[in-house]
Amino acid sequence: VQKQMSELQETLAAQRHEATAGGGLVKAVVDGKQVLKSLTISPEALKDNDASMLEDLVITAIGEAQRTSSEAMAEAYARISGGFRLPM
Repeated sequence: VQKQMSELQETLAAQRHEATAGGGLVKAVVDGKQVLKSLTISPEALKDNDASMLEDLVITAIGEAQRTSSEAMAEAYARISGGFRLPM
């Protein structure tokens, strides 16, 4: 089981989960451990000079990418543990 967990950690670190907000104005990419790897902001998002809207889009994109990553991680741990919840 320890070997499987170690391999899973490596796999998760290599995974990428992407999410967008505002119709693609903001794109966030996180790894399988929910660590932000890249954030792309379209020049169109800056056009209106609306910092509050841009902040919301960034938070939304990052949150969605982290959520999908977290779900994938939980499913992977469940496969290894036979359904038992392990600390992440």
